[in-house]
Amino acid sequence: MVKEVLFVCIHNAGRSQMAEGFFNHLAQGKATSESAGTKPAREISPTVIAAMSEVGIDIRNQHPKPLTLEMLEKADRVITMGCQAAEVCPASFVTTEEWQLSDPKGAPIEEVRRIRDQIKAKVESLIKELK
Repeated sequence: MVKEVLFVCIHNAGRSQMAEGFFNHLAQGKATSESAGTKPAREISPTVIAAMSEVGIDIRNQHPKPLTLEMLEKADRVITMGCQAAEVCPASFVTTEEWQLSDPKGAPIEEVRRIRDQIKAKVESLIKELK
């Protein structure tokens, strides 16, 4: 059975989108992921799209999505992205793993790259763990 990972953050416009992009690229179909937000933004941050493009992952056609109960129910793992789940993230009523990551919103490209690289390392470790 293919594992399903759900990445959740508040706006689903940065961290969770990068995690979804890396996960689906690196897992090569052996596992899948999606991302969602508790208060989705209108669009993914253009700086995040640019930073991901630099490493060969195109997330231009993705869009922020609201977190749903169906997403939570089908996920084998739910990972929150630094949104202090217990305070503002409704994903807190299921078991989650928290990745404390800075929010790239409004950050310069250099900071977004640093966050992107942290996410990539965490996703690589997660994929190894799921095997």
